[in-house]
Amino acid sequence: MDESAGRVFVVDNDASVCRGLSRLLHSAGYETESFHSATDYLEREHFDDVGCLVLDIHMPPLSGIELQLRLNEQRSDLPIIFLTGHGDLPMGVKAMRRGAEDFLTKPVDEEALLDAVQRALARHHSVRAERLESADAQARLDTLTPRELEVLRCILDGAINKKIAKDLSISEKTVKAHRAKVMAKMAASTAAELGGICASLDITSKTAPLNRPY
Repeated sequence: MDESAGRVFVVDNDASVCRGLSRLLHSAGYETESFHSATDYLEREHFDDVGCLVLDIHMPPLSGIELQLRLNEQRSDLPIIFLTGHGDLPMGVKAMRRGAEDFLTKPVDEEALLDAVQRALARHHSVRAERLESADAQARLDTLTPRELEVLRCILDGAINKKIAKDLSISEKTVKAHRAKVMAKMAASTAAELGGICASLDITSKTAPLNRPY
């Protein structure tokens, strides 16, 4: 199992379908949980790890599409793979536009389902990694002092120490000290690396707004 492997949630009101899909996914090395209705799934405690949903479209009392809308409202980033025996192209298009990972018809081809699950989990792994990296960068940004933030924005503009000193009315020695602290706190070894970190936070220059006032 690769690093993108995670938990697969199977939601289908047909118990035999849940059992069959769970066996297939378990044999492929995935941890699974089964639910016989969308409402049962919604009652589960929040899941904060790599995973995806294999979701039936037509279920009482809450359909798969309605569950997708609920999860979108909750800002869930779990990829959804829809399964249906009654779906049509317009329904599939709507589901995909709302962020569904895939739309497969029953009886589903096992290889197609496993491929879809693998893609969904790999994408979710990537999304989570980017989100965690961004949160870490923001936490490091929040450790900078107001003056260090000013120096940071000047660095992003490509200003040399002499110009920064003039613009901020401080000595070059002080600029060098602030620059060193900025690089250390932001865990960047070069200005280019610092630029990449700040780009992920939408901070591109001293003229761009920072994520916090100072």
